[in-house]
Amino acid sequence: MIPSTVGFLDKDFEIEEQPSLTYGMQVDGNRIRGYTDGLEAVRQAILKIIMTERYQYVMYSWNYGIELMDLFGEPLTYVCPELKRRISEALLWDDRIQSVDGFAFDFPRKGIVHVAFTAHTVFGEVQADREVDF
Repeated sequence: MIPSTVGFLDKDFEIEEQPSLTYGMQVDGNRIRGYTDGLEAVRQAILKIIMTERYQYVMYSWNYGIELMDLFGEPLTYVCPELKRRISEALLWDDRIQSVDGFAFDFPRKGIVHVAFTAHTVFGEVQADREVDF
């Protein structure tokens, strides 16, 4: 006998938001110490997402990370708008991040693009950046 789901969706459900509590990364010292929550946890998540190449690690879902490898060798006029789009798409998978804007591009050396941006989160704004070889 198959269980009946009739009336199941008519019930009132209480939706609880999960805490963003996670291990605290100390990037400068290459350590994980303690825990962090709120804005610092989102800042840490942004860093991890933009530093992880999508589809390269079995432990992450295909929705996690950013695709950058195929930008190598492409012209600068293609790389900058693609970086903007790809960073936005990668970060907006996280429901704590509401929007990404304020992109600024710098070219410190030949073949390097430095991109800085602002992520608007439910906890506040996060300034982030990344250097990309192209």
